[in-house]
Amino acid sequence: MSIVFRDDDQVVDPAVSCDRCAAVCCRLTVVLMPDEVLPSHLVDVDHRGLDVMRRGEDGWCIALDREHMRCGIYETRPSICRKFAMGGAYCRDERKTYARQDARRIPLKLG
Repeated sequence: MSIVFRDDDQVVDPAVSCDRCAAVCCRLTVVLMPDEVLPSHLVDVDHRGLDVMRRGEDGWCIALDREHMRCGIYETRPSICRKFAMGGAYCRDERKTYARQDARRIPLKLG
Protein backbone atom coordinates (compact mmCIF):
# COMPACT_ATOMS: atom_id res chain seq x y z
CA MET A 1 0.00 0.00 0.00
CA SER A 2 1.38 3.40 -0.92
CA ILE A 3 0.50 6.73 0.60
CA VAL A 4 -1.05 9.19 -1.81
CA PHE A 5 -0.70 12.84 -0.92
CA ARG A 6 -3.31 15.23 -2.15
CA ASP A 7 -2.67 18.86 -3.01
CA ASP A 8 -4.74 19.92 0.00
CA ASP A 9 -3.10 17.68 2.64
CA GLN A 10 -1.28 20.65 4.16
CA VAL A 11 -4.13 23.13 3.66
CA VAL A 12 -6.03 24.08 6.81
CA ASP A 13 -9.55 25.43 6.38
CA PRO A 14 -9.86 28.33 8.85
CA ALA A 15 -13.66 27.96 8.80
CA VAL A 16 -13.36 24.60 10.59
CA SER A 17 -13.41 24.93 14.36
CA CYS A 18 -13.54 22.43 17.19
CA ASP A 19 -16.09 24.76 18.78
CA ARG A 20 -18.54 23.88 16.00
CA CYS A 21 -17.82 20.17 15.71
CA ALA A 22 -19.24 16.94 17.11
CA ALA A 23 -15.71 15.83 18.16
CA VAL A 24 -15.58 13.46 15.21
CA CYS A 25 -11.84 12.89 15.68
CA CYS A 26 -12.62 11.42 19.11
CA ARG A 27 -14.13 8.38 17.36
CA LEU A 28 -10.91 7.49 15.55
CA THR A 29 -8.52 4.80 16.75
CA VAL A 30 -5.66 6.41 18.66
CA VAL A 31 -2.55 4.25 18.75
CA LEU A 32 -0.22 5.15 21.60
CA MET A 33 3.51 5.43 21.01
CA PRO A 34 5.74 3.18 23.16
CA ASP A 35 7.01 6.13 25.23
CA GLU A 36 3.52 7.43 26.03
CA VAL A 37 2.30 6.56 29.50
CA LEU A 38 -1.33 7.18 30.34
CA PRO A 39 -3.39 5.97 33.30
CA SER A 40 -4.40 2.34 32.72
CA HIS A 41 -8.14 3.14 32.77
CA LEU A 42 -7.62 5.13 29.54
CA VAL A 43 -5.76 2.38 27.66
CA ASP A 44 -6.86 -0.76 25.83
CA VAL A 45 -4.94 -3.29 23.74
CA ASP A 46 -6.34 -3.79 20.24
CA HIS A 47 -6.53 -7.02 18.20
CA ARG A 48 -2.97 -6.42 16.92
CA GLY A 49 -1.56 -6.07 20.44
CA LEU A 50 -1.12 -2.29 20.19
CA ASP A 51 -1.88 0.07 23.06
CA VAL A 52 -4.75 2.34 22.04
CA MET A 53 -6.96 4.88 23.76
CA ARG A 54 -9.94 3.12 25.31
CA ARG A 55 -13.38 3.86 23.91
CA GLY A 56 -16.67 3.88 25.69
CA GLU A 57 -19.53 1.59 24.70
CA ASP A 58 -20.77 4.38 22.43
CA GLY A 59 -17.52 4.36 20.41
CA TRP A 60 -16.24 7.73 21.65
CA CYS A 61 -12.80 8.12 23.23
CA ILE A 62 -13.04 7.53 26.97
CA ALA A 63 -11.15 10.80 27.58
CA LEU A 64 -13.83 12.86 25.83
CA ASP A 65 -15.61 15.28 28.13
CA ARG A 66 -19.10 14.62 26.78
CA GLU A 67 -20.67 17.62 28.48
CA HIS A 68 -18.43 20.06 26.60
CA MET A 69 -17.42 17.75 23.68
CA ARG A 70 -13.72 18.33 24.18
CA CYS A 71 -10.70 16.38 25.34
CA GLY A 72 -10.63 15.76 29.08
CA ILE A 73 -6.86 15.17 29.02
CA TYR A 74 -5.95 17.87 26.50
CA GLU A 75 -2.67 18.88 28.19
CA THR A 76 -1.46 15.24 28.30
CA ARG A 77 -3.21 13.90 25.17
CA PRO A 78 -1.36 11.37 22.99
CA SER A 79 1.07 12.60 20.33
CA ILE A 80 -1.17 11.42 17.47
CA CYS A 81 -3.93 13.66 18.82
CA ARG A 82 -1.48 16.56 18.99
CA LYS A 83 -0.61 16.04 15.31
CA PHE A 84 -4.23 15.90 14.14
CA ALA A 85 -4.69 19.28 12.44
CA MET A 86 -8.02 20.97 13.06
CA GLY A 87 -9.35 21.88 9.62
CA GLY A 88 -6.68 19.81 7.85
CA ALA A 89 -7.47 17.35 5.07
CA TYR A 90 -7.94 14.35 7.37
CA CYS A 91 -10.17 16.37 9.71
CA ARG A 92 -12.32 17.59 6.81
CA ASP A 93 -12.61 14.06 5.38
CA GLU A 94 -13.65 12.59 8.72
CA ARG A 95 -16.26 15.34 9.22
CA LYS A 96 -17.71 14.64 5.75
CA THR A 97 -17.81 10.87 6.39
CA TYR A 98 -19.50 11.41 9.75
CA ALA A 99 -22.05 13.78 8.22
CA ARG A 100 -22.93 11.22 5.50
CA GLN A 101 -23.31 8.44 8.08
CA ASP A 102 -25.38 10.67 10.34
CA ALA A 103 -27.68 11.60 7.45
CA ARG A 104 -28.46 7.90 6.87
CA ARG A 105 -29.52 7.24 10.43
CA ILE A 106 -33.18 6.70 11.23
CA PRO A 107 -34.50 9.52 13.42
CA LEU A 108 -35.33 8.60 17.00
CA LYS A 109 -38.62 10.46 16.77
CA LEU A 110 -40.92 10.41 13.81
CA GLY A 111 -43.15 13.29 12.92
